[in-house]
Amino acid sequence: MSENTIAGPDGKLRCRWCAAAPEFLHYHDQEWGFPVADDHRLFEKLSLEGFQSGLSWRTILAKRENFRAAFLRFDFDRVARFGARDVTRLLKDEGIVRHRGKIEAVINNAKRARELVQREGSLAAFVWRYETVAKPGTRAQDASTSAESIALSKELKKLGWQFVGPTTVYAFMQAMGLVNDHVDGCVVRAQVDRARRTFVRPGR
Repeated sequence: MSENTIAGPDGKLRCRWCAAAPEFLHYHDQEWGFPVADDHRLFEKLSLEGFQSGLSWRTILAKRENFRAAFLRFDFDRVARFGARDVTRLLKDEGIVRHRGKIEAVINNAKRARELVQREGSLAAFVWRYETVAKPGTRAQDASTSAESIALSKELKKLGWQFVGPTTVYAFMQAMGLVNDHVDGCVVRAQVDRARRTFVRPGR
């Protein structure tokens, strides 16, 4: 066991962060780092990472089902049609984070996502161009940004997206499998590597 790993309930080593809260173990083992090509899931994660800004992931994860209900399971074609009345409704929804700027950013980004799909074919085809392959000698989870997350953040901002800074984008990339950031020794790292090898990159 290293300083970056911790033994799980089955005795196998995992990334140390997954022991910070009981609900993190399932998220770590079943979701975090596995490659995703579904546009709605990608948009959901970008949106939730934006909501997390200044907060903990535990807060957001605990409210994730409420967010999914409030934002129509992050169907950006439908969210793009939200108006002032919807913003008012969402600001009264105690099940989510009631931050006007972040709520309005999701609606704005839904419109931008729709434009991206019209131009690129899918949101997935666009974001997967920024897939990150760890350079030799680098350790997982040592950085909060990467050259690719900085580039993707810059491009999204240029296209009018909001709450998509490099750190937010890197957390999105870690979770959606655009980089395998499970630490060496983590039992899930090899699983993610296998999933990434067989994953069909969108748009190729």
